Amino acid sequence: MKTQYFIKLTAEERSRLQRIKSSSSKKINEQLKKRAKVILCLDLNGEKPLTPELTAKKCKVHPETVYKFRKEFCVSGLEETITRKKRETPPVPPKVTGEVEAHIVAIACSEPPEGRTRWTLLMIADKLMLDGVVDYISDVSVMNTLKKRNISLI
Repeated sequence: MKTQYFIKLTAEERSRLQRIKSSSSKKINEQLKKRAKVILCLDLNGEKPLTPELTAKKCKVHPETVYKFRKEFCVSGLEETITRKKRETPPVPPKVTGEVEAHIVAIACSEPPEGRTRWTLLMIADKLMLDGVVDYISDVSVMNTLKKRNISLI
């Protein structure tokens, strides 16, 4: 037997969702407004609660989305339902970690190779790869790291 999920909002939650839905602020995105609208349509304590199918038509979303929001509200609560979950790890791990950054600064502050008057960004990137600190690093990454540390090669 399937579990039924029902949304019953308190007066405070309902007024908060109404403010979100009718807000013209640019800080509140359309996705948040749509989620608020779906939850308000499903509220059993509201004026006329709609079925998930009618809610999907009215809010212009897929019926599965309505079921997902309803279940998420019952399991996690209002705050987790209307806001996006913060990503735990970035999609691509950063190439320049603290250790790599320390190597870049150490190389930039050291004496340049024989026959040169100063380090170039490409020379620093090549030295990092030769020393085995990183597999590959671009001169732009080296430049951004030095810029962040306010170090000039001139």
